[in-house]
Amino acid sequence: MKLILLSVFALLSVSAMAQDESAVIPAANIIPASAAPVPVKHTFGYLCYDSVLRAMPDYAAAQKQLDELKAKYEAEAQRVEEDFNKKYEEFLEGQRDFPQTILQKRQTELQELLDRNILFKEESRRLLKSAEKTIFAPLHARLAAVLKAIAEERGYDFIVNTDNYACPYINPAKGEDIGRLALERMK
Repeated sequence: MKLILLSVFALLSVSAMAQDESAVIPAANIIPASAAPVPVKHTFGYLCYDSVLRAMPDYAAAQKQLDELKAKYEAEAQRVEEDFNKKYEEFLEGQRDFPQTILQKRQTELQELLDRNILFKEESRRLLKSAEKTIFAPLHARLAAVLKAIAEERGYDFIVNTDNYACPYINPAKGEDIGRLALERMK
């Protein structure tokens, strides 16, 4: 019985040694860790969003459209202000001669005109802000699609917008500046 156990043990030892030797890689095929290039894996991208947006070919046309709209609102506000100033000057010139009821009527008219002018300016600002969002929406959507494609291609977890010093330091070993790449794809 001892002889059989000793034979089985010997066979197992020889078979284990054969497996270990087949797993050994010849020394000529081993590349030292210091010589092997280590691929850099960036986990995120970053860019100055406004710079890329302003460099888009359609940006100038969108900005021109917004500027023209602003000019129209400003011209109307100027016209209304001049109209108010004219009526106010007439009121000041004639206030000594007006009977009390006409004086009160003119004061009420001037106050109503002033209130309407203030409302117009507030509404103009609101409408211009809305128009700006509408005018630039296609550009933002296009840029968002390009950034999404870049992030998916490069396996980023996220993309950081560095505008307004939002991110004062980025480790270049972890993040990649994709501003130029995004600009190239926008053209």
